[in-house]
This record gives sequence, structure tokens and C-alpha cells, in this order.
Amino acid sequence: MTARGGSRLRTVGVPGVRVGHSSLPDGSTGVTVLLFDPPAATVVDVRGGASCTYDTASLSIDATFGRRWALFFAGGSVHGLDAARGIRTSLLSAGEGYRPFRNPNRVIPISGATLFDLPAEEGPVADYLPLGFDAAERARSGRIAVGRVGAGSGATVGKYLGRSRAMPGGLGYAVGQVPGLGVVAALTVLNSVGAVRDTATGRWLAGARDSRGRVIPPSGGAPVRPGRSEIARGTNLVAVVTDVDLDRRGLQRIAQQAHDGLARAVIPAHTATDGDVVFAATTGRSRPRGTEPYPGAIADRVGSRTGELVTRAASTAVGAG
Repeated sequence: MTARGGSRLRTVGVPGVRVGHSSLPDGSTGVTVLLFDPPAATVVDVRGGASCTYDTASLSIDATFGRRWALFFAGGSVHGLDAARGIRTSLLSAGEGYRPFRNPNRVIPISGATLFDLPAEEGPVADYLPLGFDAAERARSGRIAVGRVGAGSGATVGKYLGRSRAMPGGLGYAVGQVPGLGVVAALTVLNSVGAVRDTATGRWLAGARDSRGRVIPPSGGAPVRPGRSEIARGTNLVAVVTDVDLDRRGLQRIAQQAHDGLARAVIPAHTATDGDVVFAATTGRSRPRGTEPYPGAIADRVGSRTGELVTRAASTAVGAG
């Protein structure tokens, strides 16, 4: 199991965050994991109609135990949820976790989401437990691969005219500064029903293609028109991570603005057969000084930057960034 697409690299850039990938040798599917040190306060915002998630109920704004040691994205639909066990095994072997309620046994809260990249023919499905373990063991804080790698290995975009006309999707990453506050990064995995657009130029980067390989823009009147025998199955997965110390309500605002960025780049997004999910997390290492001019001002600044980074990461995911 290897990380593919290593010729395109991005700097992780957020202190306390490591990212790792693992893919099947044939590049058909894989797992991506983000590891946090210290554990990160995390929230989730689900807007797609067909999400497949792992332990997200406890990430509500009023959650008692809302910190996570890791987030993961995987292919495989419900099979991909098995990646959590492999990640947990890796972290436990490294001595991570905490002992709840004075119990001597350590636990490691992990959350994640998966996309649908199952093969069109019936056959064996990948074992995601070792893929999850391998991704966690490979996690690094320096540079990471983007493109057809990890959870983005088998992703496709532009399934609004059927799977046969779709183009390769993938995994994207972008990181930037919020002046005077800290760092924020966005990791996206695009396996969408919709097409991907460059928000700066309006150019279509990937989507349903014609016989010459050119993108056929999605129609506003009927954006999803698969053939009779198939359903346009998609999903866009986003993880936003910052070191700016924010409360859970602030994180929820950031997750909402990440969805805004996604909807600017992927047309249409949040469809009935997309499992669009955004996680927002903070390591809390950078604590803003002074007082806010109004409640939520810091979250607004981080969220505005986040929306920009999500659109940039979306371009990266399809090889345009």
C-alpha cells in the first residue's frame, strides 16, 4: 500500500497537524488521515443527502467530549468506516489516548467520513482496516501528496450525465495565514456529482465530458441526468484545521463558510446523492490578543479565509492548482 501522486506536494503548514495517505497499489481507493497534537476541538456540518460518517453525533456544539485525536476520509462507502479501527490501533500502539472516568483503559476518539468509489463490477472490496493503519503510520507534518492519492485515489467528478462521462477527481490541499491570528488549512476530497469550476476565471476545470474530452457545463434546469440504469453517486469531503483558538460556536461558523466555498467551486453541490461533509477543528495553539470588536469577529475572519482556501483546494484536487 503506497501513497500515489507524490510528484505533487503541499506543505501541511499547521502546527500540531500530521497528514498521511494510504492507497491500494492499483490506485482504486484509499484512506487519508489527519492526526492532531494536542487533540483538537472539532465540529461537523453535514449538508449532502447521502453522507456516510463515523462518530459524528458527539461533535455537536454542546458536546461534552468534542475533541478528536484524528479525522479520516476513506473510499469504500460503508466499508471505508473500518479505517477507524486501523487508525486507532496505530495511535494506541504509540501510547496515545486518555483514560475516561478513571478507567485504566485508554480510548481514542476518532471521526471521519467516506465516499462512494466501489467498482462497477461485483467482487471483493478492499480491507480498509490496514489502509487506515498504514495511513496513520505514514502521517507527517512536512509535505503531503495531493491529487489521485489516499481517499481521493478512486474519486471522480461530474457524474451529472452518468458515471461514464465523469472525469478524475482527487484530493486537494491549501494553507494560508490569517494576518494577526494564525494559520488555517483546507483539505478536500472531490468525488462529486457536480462539475468543478475555477472561481477566479469561471473556467470549468473538470466535469462531465463530451467525445473530445471537453467539459459539458451542468444545466441549471436539470443538473443531474444519469442514465436509466445508474444513479449519480457523489460526495465532497472537507476538513478545515486552524491553530487559532476558537470556541465550538466559532468552529461551526467556519464549517458553514467552508461549505460556502465548496458550493462556489462545485456546481451543483449538496445534492441528494452527494454525501457532502465538512469537519472544522482547532488545535488552539494560537490565542488571539485583545478583545473582539463584536462577538464572532475572529471566527468571521478565519471563516472568510477558509472559504477561499476550500475553493483553492478544490482546484488542486483536480490537478489545476
